[in-house]
Amino acid sequence: MKAFVLAAGLGTRLAPLTNHTPKPLIPVLNVPSLFYSFFLLKQAGITEIICNIHHHGDAIRRFIETSDLTGLTITFSEEPEILGTGGGLKKCEKLLGDDEFILVNSDIITDIDFNALISQHHRSCCPGTLTLFETPEAATIGYVGVEDGLVKDFRDMRHTGLVSSFIYTGVAVLSPKIFRFMNPKFSGIVDTGFTGLIDNGGLSFYQHRGVWMDIGTMQNYWLANIDTPSVMNHLAVPMKRAIGISPHSISSEAIISPDAKLSRSVIGKGCSIGTECTITNSILLPGVTLQPGSTIINAVVDPYSITIMDEPNQNRNK
Repeated sequence: MKAFVLAAGLGTRLAPLTNHTPKPLIPVLNVPSLFYSFFLLKQAGITEIICNIHHHGDAIRRFIETSDLTGLTITFSEEPEILGTGGGLKKCEKLLGDDEFILVNSDIITDIDFNALISQHHRSCCPGTLTLFETPEAATIGYVGVEDGLVKDFRDMRHTGLVSSFIYTGVAVLSPKIFRFMNPKFSGIVDTGFTGLIDNGGLSFYQHRGVWMDIGTMQNYWLANIDTPSVMNHLAVPMKRAIGISPHSISSEAIISPDAKLSRSVIGKGCSIGTECTITNSILLPGVTLQPGSTIINAVVDPYSITIMDEPNQNRNK
């Protein structure tokens, strides 16, 4: 089985970070977000990956090609003009071939069991299976309408009246049958491919009950870094085993003054933190320099900008 990883997005909701760094390379606990998807795929024995790229595409290609991802074969699908989740997948129809494949977003942090998902897909006998996650925030994020074990709607766009507490996680197993319903031009996979499968064979679902975080917005990105226990406890050891790196809060390649005070923060590679600095509930991306006496609280900082965040949401689901 091959995999298709969506990594071509503009990442506008993560600006200004994505002005200089593509979203798939924005680190979560000092690991590029894209590598969380690579880890899950390799852990499941899926080693042939097609990755679409557009925004800062050359940077993504160079980073991956110079990383030690032994055992993975990664092919890039370059999009001179961005094609969206639908058009981007359609462009890779020939690369994916005639077999079913797994689709993964590159902006999620999760411990979804891909093998369990695939098994559920085979039992369903449907041409597609989506991974869903239950959350009280479904109405805000975008609920999925389900009925009799099948996906029937998204945000009531098909006027079914079906409402649930489930959201789509960005992970699915799909038959090549989906390509019959897709548009090669800019389009979304939900209102082309997923809708096509709903009406032609059915779209089943697998419920994930573990860790799931979306880093698509600045607030969610910040929380994924600050809310570390769930990620560290569930992913660190197996990720190290699979791809040789693991999530960690403080880079060993950061220079930190002994009298600096750090609390619930992430410090990236190449950061330099001067004397008497205080850093609380914050993320310093690689290359940030703090002058002596600096105070950073509830912030995301890269070498070019600083974004102050709201207080952490204590009711966030994991």
